[in-house]
Amino acid sequence: MTTGTPDPTELWQRFEAWLAAHAPGDHGVLREGCTERDIERLEEGLGFPVHEAVRTTLLRHNGVVMRRASTEPGAFLLGYSLLDVDGILAAHRDLVSMVEDAREEGEEDLVLGRIADSRWVPLAQDFSGALLFMDHRPQHWGEIGEMSFGDPEYHMRWPRLDLMLADLCDSMENGTPVTSLPRVPVLHEGRMLEWHVG
Repeated sequence: MTTGTPDPTELWQRFEAWLAAHAPGDHGVLREGCTERDIERLEEGLGFPVHEAVRTTLLRHNGVVMRRASTEPGAFLLGYSLLDVDGILAAHRDLVSMVEDAREEGEEDLVLGRIADSRWVPLAQDFSGALLFMDHRPQHWGEIGEMSFGDPEYHMRWPRLDLMLADLCDSMENGTPVTSLPRVPVLHEGRMLEWHVG
């Protein structure tokens, strides 16, 4: 894993430059950044302030134009599509609903902090509903997790967003597997990035 990484803005610039040069379809679906008012609306909806790296990401790109089919570009984050503010809020509501249901059914220990948590902020989502999220629990502040509804436990993938971006950039630029995962970047039709299990 890369150490001494630059800030998320520089890493996003590096990531975008690679997409522009090699995966123009993916680069073309990146949306303009959101406004400070959008961030305020996000924090109001979540009920807590977001990590600075989430703010940086959204101010740079308020998600992507969402795909209608798997053959369309936009799932360049390990097969996940970057969410906009509204998408984050919708996915977060689903997590909160899962937590509330678990509490009502007396199954909080099986769900809370394992497959759902109200302090997880979704960053990207795939077609199945699986998520990449940033953990906002104090003891896991800033960690990047991956959650699949078919898995009984979430997986912590990176301790910070900058390390995730640096890892992905290194992987894309060198055509090598991501350090923490057995996934390899593959260009599809010279227009979009896919991640194959290596």
